[in-house]
Amino acid sequence: MSEDIHKVLKQHWGFDKFRPLQEDIINSAIKGNDTLALLPTGGGKSLCFQVPIMAQEGIGIVISPLIALMLDQVQTLKKIGIPAIALTSTLSFREIDTGLENCVYGKYKFLYMSPERLMTDIVQERLKRMKVSLLVVDEAHCISQWGYDFRPPYLKILETRDLLKGIPVLALTATATPKVVIDIQEKLGFHAPHVIQQSFYRSNLFYNVNHTEKKWSKTLEILHKIAGSAILYLRNRKQTVQVANWLQQSGVSATYYHAGLKAEERDNRQEKWVKNQIRVIVCTNAFGMGIDKPDVKLVLHLDLPESLEAYFQEAGRAGRNGNTAYSVVLVGPSDIAELKRKNLDTFPDIGFVKRVYQCLANFFQLASGGSQGQSFAFDFGAFIKQYDLQALKTYATLKILEKEGFILLNEGFKYPSRVFIKLDRTSLYDYQLRNPKLDGFIKTLIRSYGGLDIEYGIINESVLAQRLNQPEALIRKTLNHLTKQGIIDYVPSKGDSEIVFTQDRISINNLRISDANLKERYADRVRRIKAVEDYLVEDKLCRSRKLLDYFGEKSELQCGHCDVCRAASRVKSHDQDLENVIALLRQTMSAESTTLENLKNQIKYRESLLTEGLRWLLDAGEIELEGLNFRKTNSKS
Repeated sequence: MSEDIHKVLKQHWGFDKFRPLQEDIINSAIKGNDTLALLPTGGGKSLCFQVPIMAQEGIGIVISPLIALMLDQVQTLKKIGIPAIALTSTLSFREIDTGLENCVYGKYKFLYMSPERLMTDIVQERLKRMKVSLLVVDEAHCISQWGYDFRPPYLKILETRDLLKGIPVLALTATATPKVVIDIQEKLGFHAPHVIQQSFYRSNLFYNVNHTEKKWSKTLEILHKIAGSAILYLRNRKQTVQVANWLQQSGVSATYYHAGLKAEERDNRQEKWVKNQIRVIVCTNAFGMGIDKPDVKLVLHLDLPESLEAYFQEAGRAGRNGNTAYSVVLVGPSDIAELKRKNLDTFPDIGFVKRVYQCLANFFQLASGGSQGQSFAFDFGAFIKQYDLQALKTYATLKILEKEGFILLNEGFKYPSRVFIKLDRTSLYDYQLRNPKLDGFIKTLIRSYGGLDIEYGIINESVLAQRLNQPEALIRKTLNHLTKQGIIDYVPSKGDSEIVFTQDRISINNLRISDANLKERYADRVRRIKAVEDYLVEDKLCRSRKLLDYFGEKSELQCGHCDVCRAASRVKSHDQDLENVIALLRQTMSAESTTLENLKNQIKYRESLLTEGLRWLLDAGEIELEGLNFRKTNSKS
């Protein structure tokens, strides 16, 4: 029996009403309809599946490609008292096994995982025993080969639908062209086409493209004009540091963020920015996913986005509170050519793809077979240096290997330390009596973090160090000792980039990547870059309308506030003023010649417009010059 969704919303999230279309999407899911929800960035996608799962009996399965996003949502749910778990590559087999068993017995309401994890035997077997209320596919564009971030493992989700007979699927995405919309529904086996779409139009978001040779000074000018929290996007880690330092020297509160920073440092910088202790965060596109900061006033791209889908998501992080906000793209003289070079000239051939795959196997010392599901900390810089590989081309190759389903490249995420108490209370108490030196440590651990005997709980070694007045290194040593004793299971924090082998490592001769696939991927990249170029050079069509057209939303609207609309408004205003000046000149001019100074005194418009009106009448032959004076033509007596 379903609970009232408004009561659920108020009880758990404290909101009195839903955003536009959220209620329609939620009711559709509760009624058992397969549903594709298209909501722009900031449209409240998460509540669209979290509310119906909380309103029904059973557990919700959420499929997502992004570890950072899964972990963020799980932590957010736990903070409001909702039990949730994410099965990521950072978990040990015991954690996964325990977590799945708890899902079977109803101890969790949400189970997050990647599509790769969904298809493992341990998950598939446990799903048969779970009471599942809803299957959620987040970032659903990943299932379509026409989507901008296609992930082959998403295609396997349909097999799970056969396992969960009668369970509806709710697919969600913020960016999908008409072709992708159709493909998503087909690939997920919708029983009937059903799309609920919110307009991609953001009335409060003002899109602007500014062509300039002086990006840095233009950036400072924009930041002075537009007060408030800002995100500045660059594609290069080194430049994020340079720009942030320059802004600080220019008196602007700023910091930088990229995947190369230690996880703790990223968290610290992000938190300060979210709390408005720092105004500007200068970052790569590693930043922003899952960040719910409603008061961002400006998103500025100093480097060009690689697709309109990526741009729409990044720009959409501004103005989520509904207030006026701005998206500005700064375009330098060589930027478009550089975008093509980085994305097209570096596209690898099959030979280079195979070489990189072999280098990965050598880097991690993997023999053929047996590596499926294994994850490895990955230092990209050390990797390309060791094998003398070109950075851009190698990165593009890793993304191809990911899209072909051979690996996962997780960049710049962090999973905190966890502890699970393996003994029951009686046995643990007996251990404490026999080991009095560890009694205080164990008591502090239990008091600081409840429920460790039920599930793996997140801990913070530095907090324990403060409470026990011990060095953090000693805290870690004690946790490891208790693990060896079989008292607890301690899983230390794991962060930064990693490579996960989603298939057993295979020999180069058996690596199957078709030439046709690579050519199609290249052609698709060409199409996306061309769409970005068209958007940036457009000076006649409203920016919002251009984006709507790209996503298949036909509209005749003119937003009235993008740079194109404002320019057109200025021209229209100028034309009207010119017509007024010409009309006044016709009334004022007579057979008697008059000076420009006299005309300026009689016609109260700016001199440049008056001069333009006189030139127009001269060209039309309505007036003529007599020396430096003006009079009507053919008016001589």
